Amino acid sequence: MKWQIDKPLTYLTVTRVKNMNIEELTERGISMINKLLIAGAIMTSVLLTGCANNNTKLEESVGSLSTQVSQLTAQVQQLESEHEGMKSQIQSATDAAMQAQEEALRANSRIDNIAASYSK
Repeated sequence: MKWQIDKPLTYLTVTRVKNMNIEELTERGISMINKLLIAGAIMTSVLLTGCANNNTKLEESVGSLSTQVSQLTAQVQQLESEHEGMKSQIQSATDAAMQAQEEALRANSRIDNIAASYSK
């Protein structure tokens, strides 16, 4: 189908090169507009349905992520508790080691005093 423009853009008239009367053009134009409107309505409903389905998937995804965050929070709290316990154990071990070192120094000092008293 070939179309040609007969007049300038201010008064645009499109006619078919082969003979076709105005009534046929009008009927085909209206038919085409109706088809485009129906196609537009179908596309709009499909797009809205797609958005509605994605919303459900998004909610499921957010719920899953919330559950994972809760689990990770619980694990972090457990690890912090274990860390505090280990810190107190390390501090106790350090204190015991310091006391043992002080006792060893005192024992060495006494042994040195005993040895010095025998040599005199």
